[in-house]
Amino acid sequence: MRILFVADGRSPIALNWIRYWVERGDQVFLASTFACKPDLALAGLRNTPVAFSGAKSAASAGRGAKSGIWGARTLGLRTVIRQFLGPLTIPRAAPALRRFAEEIKPDLVHALRIPYEGMLAADALAGLPVPLLISVWGNDFTLHAPATPLMRHYTTWALQVADALHADCQRDIHLARQWGFAPDKPTLVTPGNGGIRADVFFPPQPLQAAPLVINPRGFRSYVRNDTFFKSIPLVLAEKPETRFVCASMAGETQAQKWIQELRVESAVELLAPLPHEQMADVFRRASLIVSPAIHDGTPNTLLEAMACGCFPVAGDLESIREWITPEVNGLLIDPADPSALAAAMLRGLNDPGLRARAAQANAQIIAGRAEYGANMQRVAGFYDEIKNLKHQ
Repeated sequence: MRILFVADGRSPIALNWIRYWVERGDQVFLASTFACKPDLALAGLRNTPVAFSGAKSAASAGRGAKSGIWGARTLGLRTVIRQFLGPLTIPRAAPALRRFAEEIKPDLVHALRIPYEGMLAADALAGLPVPLLISVWGNDFTLHAPATPLMRHYTTWALQVADALHADCQRDIHLARQWGFAPDKPTLVTPGNGGIRADVFFPPQPLQAAPLVINPRGFRSYVRNDTFFKSIPLVLAEKPETRFVCASMAGETQAQKWIQELRVESAVELLAPLPHEQMADVFRRASLIVSPAIHDGTPNTLLEAMACGCFPVAGDLESIREWITPEVNGLLIDPADPSALAAAMLRGLNDPGLRARAAQANAQIIAGRAEYGANMQRVAGFYDEIKNLKHQ
């Protein structure tokens, strides 16, 4: 099969997905919205910047990986600017993607998220005899789609043009219908990165008993890290031996400021971004994972941590309830409430029986619903189902 992906070619999630098709032997082409040189045997690569992704890449390179993209304190402002102005760049970027598609004549185009890859693909491919599949990522509908009139317009347009939809939670299939995706078009729900690789993410034997908590979410505009850091002194007041590891936060000035203001320097470690294998080792050392998000689909880090035996404490969102039943295999909290988060962490740390039962339940959930190989076989069948839609 000849597959054209429209994706951020730097994204580990996107690359994990694309790698499957390269290794399967398909002819895989990538139109990347960010300049990249992925370590994949692609049949073709075309950098197709949109929504100021070229400037964003340059800013990131200039500042270095330690400080994140444009720095944590400007995440919210950058998101707002892109929501207002990013859609204006789509008509100018679309012709280049259309020429690439006409040149390679793919059997299927798959855009890996709606803003701005799905929007760009819809504008570029409308009218072409090639089926378009769009993936929904966790906050496409709840955070981005309603943000501005243009975001609303292009979200609706992308869903009208798309021939099929993939989401990482059932909630987003329901929301897609509300945003204009026709009820007779095919859909599939699987984890956004394809699933969990059991040879990488697996629990330790025995389960970790050390009071170590990991926050793997890094700095995102929709993750309440302020809540997380404010909860740390509350946990330490009752359980002073607890330690906290924060992934992808090394060098973040806001995190360092919170640590100093709250006087928790000795209890918190900020980590640089780590490859999957090293993140799995960190998950296996931890007892709890914390994910205080206010917008989410199915976070890949949540599934990875669950596969490694971590007890999950997450924001109480509809999408997360598709994976976590409170008091059974995790706890759900108000992500804006430091006291509630601290209480949930203490509950998990102080109840080894609850953690053990949750780990057993989560192992079954991951094996049954999130295993990478089984899910990607389902996706392969889905690709076969939709690749001939425009030719029927």
